[in-house]
Amino acid sequence: MDASENPSSEPVEQPESAELETVAAKTASSAAAEAEAELAPLDLDKLADRADRPDEAARELLRTRLAGLAIPAAGLGRLEELAVWLAGARGTADLRPISRARVVVFAGDHGVASLGVSATAPADATAVTLARLRQIEDGGGAVGVLAALYGATVRVVGVSVGQPSGRIDREDAASRAEIEEAFRAGMAIADAEADSGADVLIPAMVGVGGSTVASALSGVLTGKDAAAVTGRGSGVDDAAWMRKCAAVRDAMRRGRPVLGDQLELLAKIGGRDYAALTGFLLQAVVRRVPVLLDGVTTTAAAMLVQRIAYRSPQWLLAGALSPEPAHKSALDRLSLDPLVDGYAVRQAEGALGLLALPVLKAAAALAAELQTFEEAGIPEPVLRSRV
Repeated sequence: MDASENPSSEPVEQPESAELETVAAKTASSAAAEAEAELAPLDLDKLADRADRPDEAARELLRTRLAGLAIPAAGLGRLEELAVWLAGARGTADLRPISRARVVVFAGDHGVASLGVSATAPADATAVTLARLRQIEDGGGAVGVLAALYGATVRVVGVSVGQPSGRIDREDAASRAEIEEAFRAGMAIADAEADSGADVLIPAMVGVGGSTVASALSGVLTGKDAAAVTGRGSGVDDAAWMRKCAAVRDAMRRGRPVLGDQLELLAKIGGRDYAALTGFLLQAVVRRVPVLLDGVTTTAAAMLVQRIAYRSPQWLLAGALSPEPAHKSALDRLSLDPLVDGYAVRQAEGALGLLALPVLKAAAALAAELQTFEEAGIPEPVLRSRV
């Protein structure tokens, strides 16, 4: 991560030792700003054309090898499915261990937090976002603990910290130009991670009010009512939950008319951080890097990517399932089953994706290192069949 300046006109204090990256820093110089202004509008159809299918030949080769492993028939269960998925994503049946898992945390403040939709007091929203970023930068928080435990690294990208998005229940989250700039920045970050050799990407988000935005996007994208996609988020009481439902309902009314235009939907009820995350996910798919989704925020962005490039869910896996109702609705829409279920973990910010990382690592390692009957010199059972 590279240290950079905060783009706010009144700079927000950053962690002293942080390497907090800001999206605006990518266009900080006047020359870069001029180049940005000359860019043609994003053509999502052209971007979608670059999203290919996983390699079916590699999948079939690995299926054949797995069928001959010196273990009971279908002995690895769903781990075999994960290994085959990974082979298709990597384009080879010769699996290697996952060694460069990378968590990328997008951070932003949300104007809707001013309505008291979070357990955090509205006046403290930016300070809390910054405190969380300091904690993550120092290797703390659930994401830091789990990343260290499972051998992942963490990158934090400050998109709109100290510059809250518009209050989405009554005004746009951001301008179209700001959304396109953030979307491109997210794509560039995915390119950088792919170029650095990341073999699994785990996108995440930090920011007070983020689950309210995710609920609004999920409601519009799944066609569900506000109450059906609005959860307790940071652990709000009944009064705050009702305020949150009302904000989601009003935001959904503003978002439905532009459902067919993903960038405009992000401008109406998403925000710059969601635009950066969406661009990141789309480019990860284009670059053929496997993605392990985190919680309700990343699945909301994944649904947007699905509407841009219908093949994109083939490159995605779902981590742990949270109690947020919008999370389950989004996974159903994406036709994804969580790798970890039954623990009701609310903490996201990368933790839900990381909880599933050892399962994916196990699938890759077992498929790569277990011997077939022939390799082990063990006679294959005569009556053995795949079940």
